[in-house]
Amino acid sequence: MRHALLLGIAVVGAGALSLAALAGSPAPGDGVVRIAIDAGADRHPISPLIYGASFAGPAAARDLRLALDRSGGNSASLYDPRTEARGAGRDWYFESMPIGADEPAQYGARFVEVARAGGAAPMVSVPMIGWAAALAPRGGKQAAFAVSRYGAQADHDAAGLSDAGNGVRADGTPVAGNDPRDAARPAGIDERREWVRGLVARFGPASRGGIPFYLMDNEPTRWHDIHRDVHPVGLHASEQARLTIDYARMVKAIDPSAKTVAPEAWGWGGYRYSGFDQQAGDAHGYANLPDRTRETGGMDLIPWLLMQWKRAGHPVDVVSVHVYPQGGEFRGGGDDDVSPAMQARRNRSTRSLWDPDYVDESWIKDRVALIPRLRGWVTRYYDPGTPIAITEYDWGAPNHMNGATAEADILGIFGREGLDMAARWMTPPPGSPVYLAMKLFRNPDGRGGGFGDTSVAARVPDPDTVSAFAALRGRVLTVIAINKRADAAAPVTLALTHLGASGTLSGTRLAAGRLAPLAPARYAGGHADAVLPPQSVTLFALNPDAR
Repeated sequence: MRHALLLGIAVVGAGALSLAALAGSPAPGDGVVRIAIDAGADRHPISPLIYGASFAGPAAARDLRLALDRSGGNSASLYDPRTEARGAGRDWYFESMPIGADEPAQYGARFVEVARAGGAAPMVSVPMIGWAAALAPRGGKQAAFAVSRYGAQADHDAAGLSDAGNGVRADGTPVAGNDPRDAARPAGIDERREWVRGLVARFGPASRGGIPFYLMDNEPTRWHDIHRDVHPVGLHASEQARLTIDYARMVKAIDPSAKTVAPEAWGWGGYRYSGFDQQAGDAHGYANLPDRTRETGGMDLIPWLLMQWKRAGHPVDVVSVHVYPQGGEFRGGGDDDVSPAMQARRNRSTRSLWDPDYVDESWIKDRVALIPRLRGWVTRYYDPGTPIAITEYDWGAPNHMNGATAEADILGIFGREGLDMAARWMTPPPGSPVYLAMKLFRNPDGRGGGFGDTSVAARVPDPDTVSAFAALRGRVLTVIAINKRADAAAPVTLALTHLGASGTLSGTRLAAGRLAPLAPARYAGGHADAVLPPQSVTLFALNPDAR
């Protein structure tokens, strides 16, 4: 006789969720989703380095048990360690501004100290752009496109430095011919070498607990847009290859035990086209691109860069990209679209990370399959086994359960697909649904319990509605089951292979924006049945009986 155990959703006691045994299991055809789990198939380690974020802060890093803390973003390109200044670029009126000691976004020694205080490995961005932010004589903000110098502009910083324009005239044309020294100063590789030497002198080499990862700037193919006050012409493919080789060699000459990370590409356009070609393509169309014709021989940018770096002796240790969904899922600032249509798109678009049959529904309109694509590029054009990383990502809606189910899906995908490193762009607000989704994987009980570290096979019929991931934590099988639907609960069956047929079951569930433990129960007969509430993420832990 088939053993039936339906995991109920009624709240009892001190927030625990009852595992009420109900007579009979849902019969096939009753809408039950079968999650087929084979604890003996597709086994591979899950890298703990996929659990990272940018500018996490010690409290969040400890609470989420983050393995990586990244200092990056657009301001990193013009970071000046001499004065602790950053250049905000197009993100904020092209202003150079001081970095206060209490600000969450730090870029040098202060950042390393913060990351270490949270128990996370620091990832430090090394500027390659050739310029550094320059402050006003008394250390205040400085405008790259001052209204007083370049005339009225379409917008200016009315809330701060009122003289700072946005670099665009009222008719929509960009201000051209500005002096880059208005708010920046030249800062080449020699100056950056001394900075890295200072960091290693202060914190030691990576092999003795120092900085393990140095990122080669931030999104170089967008300098002509983000930092056009100092770099108005898009970066040629050959320039990017050379700069990366030079700066990576510089870092490794100082600390051979450190790992260099590049190209920190911004997205689909940055994977395929040089900055020079993106600038030309945006202005004249993408039919005939100069660098693609003259430099890369028709190749996409990243594989071409990999070939150049291979010829240079493999100066890059980790191949990294950034990814944001392009269909409106992410707008930033926490006010993302959560309309029913967008929630459904957010549920689907995580397929772009892995599914070779999924055609991206945004302007990309192509099969991205990002993680397999990166792995294939590295294997063919660089060196098989080279780690791959997604060092910036965000699927939006941090304060909504739709964002939480997307984040859980992404972390599950990272582990299943064998990604080596990842860092979410900024830590979500503490206690928010997305924050709790991250916590569910790493530290749901405050004692470090969470998803396992050895991935095993878990298959579902439709990952756009219910997705699932499985991993072993010693003898314990852990399963993340995600009901993405907002309008209905999802009855599921965990069908188990190569696991003890009976044992104990416990876990934690994220639903309605809060975490709650599941009361312990039993499973038997090689399966367990459950009901997943609408828009929920459940971590099951199945501990088989001793034989």
